[in-house]
Amino acid sequence: MKYAVQLYSLRDMVKCGDDFLKILEEVKKLGFDGVEFAGYHGLSAETIKAKLDELGLVPVGCHIGVDSFSDENIEETVAFHKTLGVLNVGTGGAPHDTVEECERAADLLAKGSAALGVPAYYHNHTEEFTVLENGKTAMQIFAEKVKLELDTYWSFCAGMDNYKYITENINDIILLHIKDGIDGKPTALTEGNNDLDAVIRAAKDNNIEWVILENDDPVPDGLSDVTRSMKYLMSVK
Repeated sequence: MKYAVQLYSLRDMVKCGDDFLKILEEVKKLGFDGVEFAGYHGLSAETIKAKLDELGLVPVGCHIGVDSFSDENIEETVAFHKTLGVLNVGTGGAPHDTVEECERAADLLAKGSAALGVPAYYHNHTEEFTVLENGKTAMQIFAEKVKLELDTYWSFCAGMDNYKYITENINDIILLHIKDGIDGKPTALTEGNNDLDAVIRAAKDNNIEWVILENDDPVPDGLSDVTRSMKYLMSVK
């Protein structure tokens, strides 16, 4: 099992491209094996790739808008991410209130997957576990066409038993977001009430290669929050 960090968790530390490259250095110092992107701060794919190679960090995935794979954007999107060398390509969310919205987003992600030659995935929040008009949840609809990145705090908030859900849906899940929180507000790991040990046990029992740390609202800042969380992750590796 390897650890990556969703760089959105560190966004308060990054105001420009130089900051972005420096935060990659800090991520490596903390012991992370890889990163998941949520923006590139105006840097070229070549510049970012060179820094990743220098540090030995793996570009596990990225959160980009599904319209990045629309007809007018796909060529640029594919060229950038091929150069970057991402292992997977995904989105942090998309319209999902109706079956039609889910199917449109899933189709665009599948199109991007085919063009890039890597798996595509959808990252959930709580609402994707709500049953829609066709009797399926958004998670089920997305899983028919692409992979899932299960955010284990939002699934917990939706009432899921994470160990059971991961185990029963392992063929659909490609990445795990490990996150903690209280009453829908994310916290550093072990500072909330998510069953983190069950998430780690499920990852190990189901041979999930990459577990990705994320905090939507780090306190007091991204780097100190991620540092606290990494102490837990290293203790259970």
